Amino acid sequence: MSKEIKSVEYGLEKIFEGAEDFLPLLGTDYIEFYVGNAKQAAHYYKTAFGFQSFAYRGLETGSKDTVSYVLKQDKIRLVLTSPLNSKSPINDHIVKHGDGVKVIALWVEDARAAYEETTKRGAKSFMEPTVDKDDHGEVVRSGIYTYGETVHMFVERKNYNGKFLPGFKEWNSDYNPAPTGFKFVDHMVGNVGWGEMNTWVKWYEDVMGFVNFLSFDDKQITTEYSALMSKVMCNGNGRIKFPINEPAKGVKKSQIEEYLDFYEGPGVQHIAVATDDIIKTVADLRSRGVEFLPPPPQAYYDDIPRRLGDHMKIMKEDIKELQKLSILVDADEEGYLLQIFTKPVQDRPTLFFEIIQRMGAKGFGAGNFKALFESIEREQAQRGTL
Repeated sequence: MSKEIKSVEYGLEKIFEGAEDFLPLLGTDYIEFYVGNAKQAAHYYKTAFGFQSFAYRGLETGSKDTVSYVLKQDKIRLVLTSPLNSKSPINDHIVKHGDGVKVIALWVEDARAAYEETTKRGAKSFMEPTVDKDDHGEVVRSGIYTYGETVHMFVERKNYNGKFLPGFKEWNSDYNPAPTGFKFVDHMVGNVGWGEMNTWVKWYEDVMGFVNFLSFDDKQITTEYSALMSKVMCNGNGRIKFPINEPAKGVKKSQIEEYLDFYEGPGVQHIAVATDDIIKTVADLRSRGVEFLPPPPQAYYDDIPRRLGDHMKIMKEDIKELQKLSILVDADEEGYLLQIFTKPVQDRPTLFFEIIQRMGAKGFGAGNFKALFESIEREQAQRGTL
């Protein structure tokens, strides 16, 4: 880790030391996708990524307008929601954006207080505090808009012992492929438009009390053809991290521009999920048909010992095995990390997943940016969108 980055992280600790976090977040509660066909999408995420059937809401539970399938793997919950008729406003979201993330739900102790604190600081309301009840207790939820049409939902479930949320029933299925080793959401990345990154950085600082603890400019994230800028926002306890990207001027169209064109606005670019054994996880995912970005050149893997330095003494993974699976490696002063990125998981080149294993490192793979974005550009060239 560079001295500059380390000093920023030290500053993050100092900022929250002894201060009251006005928006304490306990973790990521769930991520809700709006999709064209939730039943088929659920089958895909079970088959390809190893998620398990968890809960269901639809016609059989009294929901006449929407259907939702909830999938779970360790601490990660995905909610896949589709409209059941042409009048649902969800249709407008799907027509404009395609399948994508609508709700990033955050687990809180007090959803009413979270709503009050954020709206009085300027957040646009999505849903006022609402109490849903059933025989298992009650859940309080409230919501605000963030970039684009994306929503942060605050979920208070301390008085609830049910499966997921009131209105859902347990989803029992004979088909539950084995999990692939996903543990929890490490971070989620949002793409915003030209000149909007700092606007949303300030929004997260002012509205949600986050801190910008890591920044990358277009000199650090650049290739021969394109560039982008990114700032990482983090909440008080460090459990929630939201990098925010915006495009930068380049010779050709960047991946951020491509995303904005096809998503038709700002939105969630990728979800990074943590694993304890990335080699096993990626090998399993590949065997299930998950497609990853093309590998970097041989020179990238030849250079790993130099880039990792002293961390090579503790590195357990075999470089040849990493190269075979196209897994990337980076290091900072705290340790090293391994990561890999899927191709987009729908036909529009928008949402994708990152698989990450941290071996002490706190960063986001800055040393891999050039190799990663050159891989993306090769994909863009094939699509004719570079």
